[in-house]
Amino acid sequence: MTRLHKAAALLLVLALATPGCSRNRNIPSQLAPSQVTTLAINSYLWRAAIDTVSFAPLLQANAQSGVIITDWYANPKAPGERVKLTVSVLDPDLRADALRVSASKQVYQNGGWVDAPVTAATVQKLEDIILTRARDLRRAAVRG
Repeated sequence: MTRLHKAAALLLVLALATPGCSRNRNIPSQLAPSQVTTLAINSYLWRAAIDTVSFAPLLQANAQSGVIITDWYANPKAPGERVKLTVSVLDPDLRADALRVSASKQVYQNGGWVDAPVTAATVQKLEDIILTRARDLRRAAVRG
């Protein structure tokens, strides 16, 4: 696990208290070279987003629309809390405004799940992790 993966997992453990361990092996993490130029999204942001949220089970990952949606995910150490993430890659350019992350959190109270707030700083940190990973992927591709 890379440092960015560890940071993303730790961030969610600390801020949302809901990450865990799961792999989504059927979701493409790389785009074929022929697709890179025809997509309306940035392939480095796409791959970085998939890598970053891969600890959670994915409900949807559509490279054409640039949308990744995770299922509810609870940390076994904090079973009374769970989180759901939506990541949108919005642009073919590798820039901060080409990425949008939203998070939903719920806590278990009185026999049911109740919505709980997620801080803007938590969402911003996830965006930063994805952007940093995307830039690293781009640098590696340019060098290699």
